[in-house]
Order: sequence, then structure tokens, then C-alpha cells
Amino acid sequence: MDPELTSSPSLDGFKKHTLLLSFQSLGVVFGRLSTAPLYVYGTIPVEEFTSSDSAYQYLSFIFWTLTIVTLLKYAIIVLRADDDGEGGPFALYSLLCRHAKVGLLPNDRNANKVMHYEAGSPFRIKKETRARRAIENNKTSHYLMLLSALFGACMMIGDAVLTPAISVLSASSGLQRSLADMADIFSSSPKEQDLIAEDLNKYVPVPFACAILVCLFTLQHYGTHKIGFMFAPIIIVWLLFIGGVGIHNIVQCEPKIISAISPVYMYRFIRNIDKRSWRSLGSILLCIAGTEAMFADLGHFSRKPLQIVFVSLIYPILILCYAGQAAFISKNYENFEDFNHLSRSVPKLARHVFVVLSLLASVVGSQASLTGSFSIINQCLALGCFPRVKVIHTSDKLNGQVYIPDVNWLLMVLSLCVTIGFHDAVRIGNAAGLAIVSGMLVTSFLMSLVIALYWEKSWLVSLCFLLFFGFVEAIYLSACMLNFHKGAWSLFVFVALSLTIMLAWHYGTMKKYELDLQNKVSTEWLTDYSPGLGVARVPGIGFIFTDIVTGIPAFFSHFITNLPAFHQVLIFVSFKSLPVPHVPPSRRYLIGRVGAKTYKIFRCIVRYGYCDRIRDTDDFEEQIIRSIAEFISQEENDFESLVSPEGRMIVVGKPSPEGNAIIPVQDTCSDVGTTSVANNETPVRRKKKVRFTLPENRPKMNVFVRQELQELIDARESGTAYLLGRSHLTVRQGSSFLKQFLIKTYVVCDQNCRAHPVALNIPHAALVEVGMVYTI
Repeated sequence: MDPELTSSPSLDGFKKHTLLLSFQSLGVVFGRLSTAPLYVYGTIPVEEFTSSDSAYQYLSFIFWTLTIVTLLKYAIIVLRADDDGEGGPFALYSLLCRHAKVGLLPNDRNANKVMHYEAGSPFRIKKETRARRAIENNKTSHYLMLLSALFGACMMIGDAVLTPAISVLSASSGLQRSLADMADIFSSSPKEQDLIAEDLNKYVPVPFACAILVCLFTLQHYGTHKIGFMFAPIIIVWLLFIGGVGIHNIVQCEPKIISAISPVYMYRFIRNIDKRSWRSLGSILLCIAGTEAMFADLGHFSRKPLQIVFVSLIYPILILCYAGQAAFISKNYENFEDFNHLSRSVPKLARHVFVVLSLLASVVGSQASLTGSFSIINQCLALGCFPRVKVIHTSDKLNGQVYIPDVNWLLMVLSLCVTIGFHDAVRIGNAAGLAIVSGMLVTSFLMSLVIALYWEKSWLVSLCFLLFFGFVEAIYLSACMLNFHKGAWSLFVFVALSLTIMLAWHYGTMKKYELDLQNKVSTEWLTDYSPGLGVARVPGIGFIFTDIVTGIPAFFSHFITNLPAFHQVLIFVSFKSLPVPHVPPSRRYLIGRVGAKTYKIFRCIVRYGYCDRIRDTDDFEEQIIRSIAEFISQEENDFESLVSPEGRMIVVGKPSPEGNAIIPVQDTCSDVGTTSVANNETPVRRKKKVRFTLPENRPKMNVFVRQELQELIDARESGTAYLLGRSHLTVRQGSSFLKQFLIKTYVVCDQNCRAHPVALNIPHAALVEVGMVYTI
């Protein structure tokens, strides 16, 4: 047998993994696209179907919109612009930050040099061009890109509010129609039928939709992996059902409907267009609802499974479904009052099955927007553009699968408010259409820059991409703006609030960092002058958390001045986010000394990407201590180092379990604290503490290195303390209204954040917070 024809175990494993992700993506990513037929035709005013030709014209728009935007733009082009597997507007923005120097993260020049130090740097900048230099030197373009990314993120979050409402409400309306049909059979008089219909309209759609929404948001804590397995079978059955109904309607009603794919029908529509019919294009836009979420959910899966599922299954079935519904409408547009709803095109024998399936599928259809919003907010958090919230990683294998409890419940409340407030799928659809097309325009703009600056294609190719897809999306945007007063205004209210919070948080973070830089003191103050102040060294290790990577933070000098003592070993720890999804564990820590060896003062810079799990680990203290030990053992013979303003720094990877410099021994339990209610004490909560010892199988270790490592171990045994600076911002009198508004918004968000600034599960008994007041 030809060896090339045999499949290796690794190849078989890759195929199985791809098939598994493809199956899961059906329940998470493509539920929104698959349930769009519930409301696309249904949100078009019935007055617009003046003849059978109207159904042909709308189907032509649906076919070409799905083909051009979803298939060509996203499935073939945009999904290739992933940021190490991550998608969404912030993934595109991070690519530009890395490869075009347009980032606005709060870092000084020294911080950038330290953060981006790599051997054979993966963060290298592309070759210089005139256009690249013009963009890099134009600060306005940097703010425009950041604002675009934030605006696109807000649209994704807004879509996550609107999608569950319109999906579930449309399915509930189908239930109402089914119950009304049953009432017609058993009722005896037209008056009784009208009363029953009125009661159904009052008590079925909105309350039932709210109940389903609560169940949907409650399921989110199970994570993408479990939800994908639960929801995928539902979508498969749903797709087969609507595909079969579509084929049935094409055969029974109008086999010639397939000819509607001809662009001639779009020309006929545009030739006779008026303001009212142009407004109906906003409903057609809903056929690509979920396309932007497909890109945002890329981190939950990967590109190949999404492309395979969409091209081979989703796209052809949706075309059949929309064609079948158009065929039904073309023959029955005069026979029913609500002929354009999908439930009317389902054969009577299968209508009750449709009701059950549509309710289940509508719940699944909301999942893509929710998981996409979690991914987007997780990226915003790491890049300093969103208030601190707790992020739960629901998968150990795929870091992109996250769940954010606070955001989940907030989205649930907003979605319930939209459902109760509008109780009309048409008005919610107007707002959803505006969110969809606005997010797509942002993606087109950022993607055109990625084509030129990251892919290094010619600017002509980039411009053609922007003009072609931007023109299509601008047409739909104009149609959505005509519906602004019919529900679309609600999106702008939500986006204005969320964008204000994001901008205020970014502005406050930038100002706080700038003030930290301005008020820091030199390292000489601590190493040379502090002994003259009578500063004493006490046993133990002190962790000083600071945002700056050079110098001594102002809050620590303030602490020393008032309490002249610090620990025998001092470690300045800085968390620095890079505009990348992941930083390899082998390149994560940068370790250096502050002053001479006798001072035993170290600096540790922890670099992480916006999808890395760094701040929510229980063993972070042990990792830092072991990294310091690795630095001590490598210091004399290391050939790969960075010369920083304070001296040499060495890249230290995540320590191996067995250790090289110091090794962990047995786990012991130490008291973290007790709580009591009245006179009844609760059991003491205990946290496992790892002890360290020197390796016995390294007799060639330098005597001074062994001595310093032993001192580090002894200091750990004496205890650890954590010092954290809390900066309080105030606005100087006479400042502009905009500055006062942004700073006050930042202060309110900072005071109400539920997540700790460091979030390392630090015991309260060992935490010391030092407050500093900055006036801007």
C-alpha cells in the first residue's frame, strides 16, 4: 500500500477534532443564521407584497446578500484574518496594533521596549511603506481605529440583547397562531373566536417569550462545550425540517421560483422603488443575522469547521428554505392576513411539530450572539477598554471559550426589557438590522486596513474590498436608518451608554497610568537613600503590584515614608497585556533586579494575551517565586537577556512541575481566615501552601547562588504580604465638561466593579492597600 495513502494517528485525530468542532458549531455559531427564516419575511409589511413578482424580487435580494456578504466576504475572506484563532473587531484591531504601531494601550517607551522584547520576535513590525508611516504618524487615525473597534464591539453586544428577544418572540408568535387555529376548530361563533384570539395575543407571546429567555440565560454557565452538544442536535433537526418544507413548497407552489436568483429581479425592485419599499430592505438584511457573530465566535472553534459547516450545510438549506417560503407567498399573498410568516408555509400536518422545533431553535439561535459578546468583552477587558468583571474559562483546551456572569445577567435584563417594551418582532427587527449592518461596516473598514498593513496587499486591493462590500452594506444601512423611528432608536440608546462606559474606562485608565509615570520615584531612592531614612527590613516576601515597569511607584514611596519598613525580599510585579491572543508560557515572565544583589529586590513583568488565563489562578504566588529562583540560577550564565533602564532582564518561562532551581515538596494547609456568626464559628477555610527546597542532585550549583536561593526559601517560610496601590482620580475645578464627565464615569465604574484589580485570590489578611489621590 502506498504510504501516502495511509492516515497517521495524528491526522485521524485532527479529522475527529474538526468533526467534533463542526458538530458543536451548529449549536453555538449557526443557530442565529438558521433561525433567521422565522422573522425575515415576517417583518416585511404585508402591503409590500403587491404581486407574485414581489416574492421573486425579495428572494433575489436574499440570495445575493447571503452569497456576497456571508459566503464571499466572511466565510472565504474575513475568517482568514484571524488573530491566532481569535475573531471579531478587536482581533482585527490587535493585528493592526501589532503590525502598524497604532495601538493606544497605556505604556511608555520603556514599557514597550520591555513588553515586546522577544528573540525572533513574533511581534515584529512589517516593512516600512509611505502609507504605513503616514498612518503610524497620524495620531487621529489611531483614535479612529480604536473608536471603530469599540463601536463594533458595542454593536455586537447590542445584537446579543436584541437577538434573543426577536428570535423567541417570533417563535412564540408561531405558537400563538397554532393555538388560534385549534381555537377556530373548537369555537362555535366568530365572536368567541375573536375573544380567544385577543386573549392569546395578550397572554401567549410576551410572557411565554420572557420565560424562555430566562431559561436561555440561565444555561450560559454550562459553557460553550456543553451547550454546543445540547443545542447541535436541535439545529440539525431544524435545518432538515425547514429544508424539507422549502423543497415541498417549491414543488407544490412554484417550481419556477429558482429563477429568482437572477439579478434581473433586483433591478426590477430598484426600478420601481419608493421610500416605503426601500425601508423593507432592512428586513431582508436579517437573513444574514449571525454572520458577524460567526467571526466573533471564531475563538470558540476554528476557521476550518466553520467553513465546512456553512458551505456544505447551512448555505444550501437556507437558500432552499427562503425559496420555498417565497414560492408559498407568491401563490397565497391574497389568501391570509399574515401569509408572510414562516409558520403559514408549513403544511398543516407538520405545523405543531414546527411550533415545538421553532421554540427550541429560537433558543439556540440566540447562542451565537451571546458567546460572541462574551468573547468581545473578554478582549476589551485585556486591552483596558471595559470595567473589570469576572471571566470564567469554561474549557481547558480552548482558551477562547469564556463565560462572564455579570454581563450575562445584564444582557438578560436588557433583553427582557426590550421584549416587554416593544412586544413586536418588527420593531425589534429594525433595531437588530441596524446593529448587524453597523457591525459589518466596522469589520469592512478594519479588514481593508488589515489587507494593506498585515497581508501587505496593494492599497488598490484594499480599496476595492472596502468599496465593494462597503457599498452593499451602505445600501442596507440607509434602509435601516429609514426605520430609525420605528424601534431602531433603541439600539442607539444602548450603544451610546455602552460606548460612553468603554471610552470613559479607557480614558481613565490612560490618565491613571500617565500620573503613575509622572509621580514615580527613581530606584536609587529605594536602594541608596532609603537606608538613610531608617528603613528596616523585616522577614518575609513583599509583592508590590504596579502598572509601571521602571522606577518605584508613588504609592510605595508614600507607604515607606509613613511606615519605614519593608520585607527582606521585595518583588515588584506588573501585569502587561499585549495585543495578541496568547503569550507562550515559555516567554511569559521577564525577571530582573532592582539595585545590587545585596538588596534582594526583583522586578517581575507578567506578559499575557487577551485570551490567556493569568489572573484567576490559585498558584500564582508559587509561580512567581519559582520564576525568581530560575532567574537567580540563570543570571550568571544567561545569553538571552534584555538591557532595560534598570539593568538586565531575563525571559523566564513557566516553571516545570519538578523545578530546576528550587523544587516543591509536600503540600501543607495554612489558615486563611475564620469567620463567626454570633458565638458559632464556622469551619476554618484552609488553602494549600506549597513549600520549596533546594535540589540535592545539583552539586555544581554556585555557592552564592545556593545561598541566595536558600534565603528566598526562608523568606517564603516567614510569610508573604501584598501591597496594592488604589488611585483615586478627581477632576480639577475649571476642567471641561467632557473631561469631568469621563472621569466621573470612570470613578463610578471603578467603585462598582465586582472584580478585584489584581484578582489573584489574595487572602485579605495579607493584603495592604495604599490609597493615592490624583487630581486631573
